[in-house]
Amino acid sequence: MSSSVYVRPFHREDRDQLTALVNAHAAAVVPGAGASVNTVLSSMERHPDEYVTDPWVAERVTLIAQERQRVVAAAHLLRYRNDPDVGEDYRDAGCVEWFLHLPTEPDEADGADGADDAGSTAAQVLMSACLAQLGRWHVRTRWVDGRLPVPGVYGIPDVWPHVRAVVEGAGFVHTGDVETVLLAATGALPAPGPAPLPGLTVRRALGPLGTRLIARLDDEDVAYVELDTQLDRPERLARSGGTADVADLDLPDEPLSGLPEWLFGEARRWLELAGIDRLLAYAGDDETAERDLLASLGFQELTRTARGWTHLPK
Repeated sequence: MSSSVYVRPFHREDRDQLTALVNAHAAAVVPGAGASVNTVLSSMERHPDEYVTDPWVAERVTLIAQERQRVVAAAHLLRYRNDPDVGEDYRDAGCVEWFLHLPTEPDEADGADGADDAGSTAAQVLMSACLAQLGRWHVRTRWVDGRLPVPGVYGIPDVWPHVRAVVEGAGFVHTGDVETVLLAATGALPAPGPAPLPGLTVRRALGPLGTRLIARLDDEDVAYVELDTQLDRPERLARSGGTADVADLDLPDEPLSGLPEWLFGEARRWLELAGIDRLLAYAGDDETAERDLLASLGFQELTRTARGWTHLPK
């Protein structure tokens, strides 16, 4: 392996190059997505949004792979405490929260497989350093993920084949679920209009995850969509406009004609008032009907992302 690749702990002067690496990977998943330098740095210190699991973290380490003064790969690792108050699945676990590296085109001089290209070398050296750190922690189990401080970017998306190849080559196996990440321009959602059924009204309330728009038929709640419009807090912004996500969606088992279109028309009305121009949504691999419904409402599939990677030592 190339002696020019140097793996070391993150230094503050790496912040701009590291943010560029994070944002390049994020933008391949969600068009135009990205995080500010402050957001990237803050996410390496703690995750206040993860109020259950974040207090369980005992140690955090960020490693950088540098080549000719350029940050070409980076990884962020967590060690969870081995204490009774920690959830059983997390207890004494080590996690590579994200692993990123710049892909490179295979060099014809090195052969068609590109096994000797610099990008692969840096990624392999960095992954070896990650496994060594997990080994020094003596953790019970090891995971890897791709969760970045950017909405809609988690797991290992299918648009990161270069990352997946290194993860699988290191002995991590996909043991979790596959989810589809979808995106709609707010203006592509159904236009607000009159209720399709007599007695159908909408009520707005605060839900556990965001603003809940509740469809009521004859004074009975029949459906709701919950919108998280707090994804783009001012300190996080790296683009103009705003992004929200469908934090929760509940529709009746017996379809009501025109209800989903009308409810998302009401969502569009609220998002436009909030200055939100894009709406993310998610569907499990087995939720075909929900994916089809979202597609009919103006959503486009961005990627399918594999969550849950566990290390099986060779």
